[in-house]
Amino acid sequence: MAQLQYHGTGRRKTSVARVYLVPGTGKITINGRDIDEYLGLETLKVIVKQPLVVTETAGKFDVKVNVYGGGFTGQAGAIRHGIARALLEADPEFRPVLKKAGFLTRDPRMKERKKYGLKGARRAPQFSKR
Repeated sequence: MAQLQYHGTGRRKTSVARVYLVPGTGKITINGRDIDEYLGLETLKVIVKQPLVVTETAGKFDVKVNVYGGGFTGQAGAIRHGIARALLEADPEFRPVLKKAGFLTRDPRMKERKKYGLKGARRAPQFSKR
């Protein structure tokens, strides 16, 4: 018999996280490494665990994540989004709780592209009168 697992894809900035929830003890694995080894900052670990804490499923699922692109903060946000989506697949009754906490909304903020004639996205060349 196939093992029961729930899938969710999370995105933030340029990071994409594929999250798999499997009934288990609460172990979080990111790119084959433990969460403590992969994410150095305690705040990022808290961000990743937020959907599990809000829905009170912290010790019920093992979380397996494949994440790529962006930096650590963007990746943590993408993982949070992915976990929230996977939890929704596991139990649709979590929707109001996750929605109220804002974990189902894809954060649209991205880096603005550089425009021609400028030094950055909005930074103009230095002006000199003569």
